[in-house]
Amino acid sequence: MERRLALLARRGHGGADDMPFALVLDGPHGPVVHATTPAAEEAGVRPGLRAVDARAVCPSLRVDEADPRGDEAALLDLALWARRWCPWTAVDGPGGIAMDVTGSTHLQGGEAAMLEEIGGRLAGLGLSCRLAIAPTRGAAWALARFGTGREICDAPDLAARTGPLPVRALRLGEDTALLLRRLGIRTVDDLSAVPRLSLARRFARAEAGDNPLVRLDQMMGRLPEPLHCPDEPPRFLARAVLSEPMLDPTPLLPALAGELCAMLAAKGFGARRVMLALFRSDGAVSSVEAATARATRDPLHLARLFEGKLERLDPGFGFDLVTLGATGAEELRSRQPGLDSRRDEGEELARFVDRVSARFGPQALLRPGFQESHIPERREAWTPALGPQPPLPPVPHAPRPLRLFDPPEEVQVVYAVPEGPPAQFVWRRMTHRVTRFAGPERIAPEWWRDRPGTRLRDYYRVEDHTGRRFWLYREGVVGDGRGGTPRWFMHGAFA
Repeated sequence: MERRLALLARRGHGGADDMPFALVLDGPHGPVVHATTPAAEEAGVRPGLRAVDARAVCPSLRVDEADPRGDEAALLDLALWARRWCPWTAVDGPGGIAMDVTGSTHLQGGEAAMLEEIGGRLAGLGLSCRLAIAPTRGAAWALARFGTGREICDAPDLAARTGPLPVRALRLGEDTALLLRRLGIRTVDDLSAVPRLSLARRFARAEAGDNPLVRLDQMMGRLPEPLHCPDEPPRFLARAVLSEPMLDPTPLLPALAGELCAMLAAKGFGARRVMLALFRSDGAVSSVEAATARATRDPLHLARLFEGKLERLDPGFGFDLVTLGATGAEELRSRQPGLDSRRDEGEELARFVDRVSARFGPQALLRPGFQESHIPERREAWTPALGPQPPLPPVPHAPRPLRLFDPPEEVQVVYAVPEGPPAQFVWRRMTHRVTRFAGPERIAPEWWRDRPGTRLRDYYRVEDHTGRRFWLYREGVVGDGRGGTPRWFMHGAFA
């Protein structure tokens, strides 16, 4: 059974939630209320109200300037910190966090114990919260904001628990909620009693997020509503829950790496990228990533990738939860070593690349790779050794020299055959007389990358009077309208 948890957190101002307090932003006609405490909301202060009107409604109201960007960043950090309880968390509106706790509640001793654990830890951070667990995200959102503050709802009780809630509990905009109230629809039960056809006609052009029928179906589980996380949690994850915060998590790495590798081996996978997440007791989350050149499940090797990286982290008051997850994994079949007990040379090289890249950065080691291009000098590129090995490009029909000159060197043609190769040319102050040739092989410019006016190339494989073979090309042809006399270049030499 799917279970969703909704969390609405508020930072205390003056240590009490029963104090009328509001955050304001600059508006076209003065400060406007941006957010309020429950006490201010009960007094009639609503977001969007002008600050002077809010003070008239509630004379004891205290105001302060809002920081929306800072609040969004803090809420995102809090959503990541909440992954100590379940892997799927996401920001859900102002001050809210949605969590998919399916299959995670038993790790905390049940749903009630999980709510107590979350509330206690947030209280230690100076945050008050309202929590609800329900079968759907919409129901959890509604019960967290309009319920008692600690709600656990099962599927058979879903309609009875959400029916008395106001229509604002359907996550509708203020204009839509006001329209429903004017029509006499004040609760979720009232909306359910109205024939769907009439409401469907009335809100046919409304967006899905502001359509009361869509929101009602999402709340009741008739329409799916997946949870979109900022990043996908790792499939393989090892956890170490600490009874007391610790400043240096290095001693935990061997055990975490061993547990992670055991998970990978059970499924026939190897890690390509691992992330060590450190959850501080003050609500901050730090993470360190490391990559491997090839899939591995050697715990000692994975633990060594984090050497020298943890000293740069700020432990604050200490870490109380450490996780090691494989954010990238590939299938890795078990291989039996040879009779001489020798290891694969490629494996040793991959481990060396991993250690150097982890210590000095991924750009410290580069390797030549191929890329899609029919321009000879663009087919090769230097890429990080930790990156995926690009596939080999198709072999061209005409042979290519093993050695290319970068950049191609211009040659002086003494005499050229019309529409053919040079009969004699000077390169590096030496005169070469052509005895045999093959070609031409025409290579057009890449119009999606080259500048307008780039000329085509006609390549020739030539052999001089001493038996040396070269790869020449003529840049442009006579009368192509893209320059003057064509130029000749030496691009490579055959072995």
